[in-house]
Amino acid sequence: MRYSPEALSAFVETVATGSFSAAARRLRKSQSTVSTAIANLEADLGFALFDRSARQPVLTEQGEQVLGYVQSILAASARLDELAVSLTAQTEARLTFVLSDTLNPDVLEDLMIQFDKRFPHTEFECLIGEEEDVIDLLQKERAQIGLTEARDVYPTGIGVIRLPMQTQMAIYVATNHPLAAQGRVEVDELHGWRELQLSTYLERETTHVRGPIWSAPNYLLLLSMAVQGFGWCALPCALVEEFAAAKSLVQINVPGWPRSVAIDLLWNKRSPPGVAGSWLRQYLQDAR
Repeated sequence: MRYSPEALSAFVETVATGSFSAAARRLRKSQSTVSTAIANLEADLGFALFDRSARQPVLTEQGEQVLGYVQSILAASARLDELAVSLTAQTEARLTFVLSDTLNPDVLEDLMIQFDKRFPHTEFECLIGEEEDVIDLLQKERAQIGLTEARDVYPTGIGVIRLPMQTQMAIYVATNHPLAAQGRVEVDELHGWRELQLSTYLERETTHVRGPIWSAPNYLLLLSMAVQGFGWCALPCALVEEFAAAKSLVQINVPGWPRSVAIDLLWNKRSPPGVAGSWLRQYLQDAR
């Protein structure tokens, strides 16, 4: 390919995020690396892709025409990589699956049983991660398949499929927590009490906090903190049913809760899953 895939990805991400700095964060690269990649692409093409006179880069007329072609090139490259893997039919010696605690434990149990039957000689590693951590592990090729709560936008190098399954989330507190005795709790009232909040290892854009918080990188640890009475927490209902001791947590009545959360299946387009990974991906697509 005459044009570097890194430069093409940097261009598409800059358009998607609206700035070089945001694209750099999405791609886990420095801003100077992204800016240089785009400048080199412009030099190769012979014209500017962005008007840099404003505070944020704006596509030029030529850049708007180029965008569709670049997106098509990246999509075709990803399809070619997947075809190459399927044609070589190589079964991985090791498969790493990074998953969210939002996956129903029953689904995970059956998945492992079926995987063991089909790929008894493949080492299977499970990691727990949420949101940005899942994406980072895939980008670094530390994992081949990932699951996370659905989001609207992903980096260009990440493949995604919205799974048919959904997770029920609800607000829980320990049975001895003051909120447990109330019949109905308004959202504003919740913020007067400590929230146990999901937090990833990687830094992400800060959000406005409306009350005291403790945080942890996965829901299972948050569940443990909630059982000990340290605060209220939004948790996957199936996780509570599986791992919380009987009558240790109570679901409280909050307007808008419980709610359904969609789940996305992810992989790195540059290193698509092999035979075992493709089977796992299809299994999750078929699960209900």
